[in-house]
Amino acid sequence: MRLGSHVSTRKGYSGAARTALSIGAGAFQYFPKNPRSLSVKRFDRTDAELCRSISREHGLLSIAHTPYPTNLAIPAGDLREATVASLRNDLAIGEACGSVGIIVHFGKAKTKDPLQGYVHIIETLNDVLDGWEGECLLLLENQAGAGSPMGTTMEEMVRIRELSARPDRIGFCLDTCHAFASGIWKGNDWGAFAQKGTELGYMEHLHAVHLNDSVYPYGEHKDRHANFGTGYIGEVNLLNLLRSEAVSGLPVVLETAAGPDHTHREELGLIRSLLDA
Repeated sequence: MRLGSHVSTRKGYSGAARTALSIGAGAFQYFPKNPRSLSVKRFDRTDAELCRSISREHGLLSIAHTPYPTNLAIPAGDLREATVASLRNDLAIGEACGSVGIIVHFGKAKTKDPLQGYVHIIETLNDVLDGWEGECLLLLENQAGAGSPMGTTMEEMVRIRELSARPDRIGFCLDTCHAFASGIWKGNDWGAFAQKGTELGYMEHLHAVHLNDSVYPYGEHKDRHANFGTGYIGEVNLLNLLRSEAVSGLPVVLETAAGPDHTHREELGLIRSLLDA
């Protein structure tokens, strides 16, 4: 397990890697570009390659989180084209930075027929990954179920991956708050959850974890992150997950409120001390 947090790219991609090192992280997540836009970014490749170099030198793992407007379930048309172009841009940035993958939310259907939404997801994934030969993966993130039940189950993730044209370029990112909020993980049953994931073929393609506690109780479909051990999932349940072989070697990143120094240094230190106890 490589524990870390989301960090700013205000000082560039290499600056993000240096920030992660300065707070004692073994992994970090960053936005490859403006998180509120699907615009394609002309990025500084030299800076991105320096990020890769720093990460390799210090054993850092990184993941990139795609912009929030990204919706894989978008129908064919101009917005689909913009989504595909944006994701291919994110893959290029992630590849240059040496990142494990780019995180993308599963998607929400814009049609009355939810099955058509799944078809759109597969079409979008195929368009994005057509011809992609980089090592950077596209990592599907489970959703909390707010407004739509799509993307909340491991079964959906696995099946979409299987039906895509490039399953070798697709993996998964597990968000703990989303899993708890959607009702697929009770918090105190990690062993059973991991076993089910193994049987389904989910765990073997898990490449990243978002380590978030939950402000709201189990099964309320509300996506609101709490700092480690301060929410309804709780310290003991999250530590059980962290000690699991299923997350060994993976980037595990906090997406929680930063501390007084505007970093996650204190929260990371707390988690490490609890793991060492």
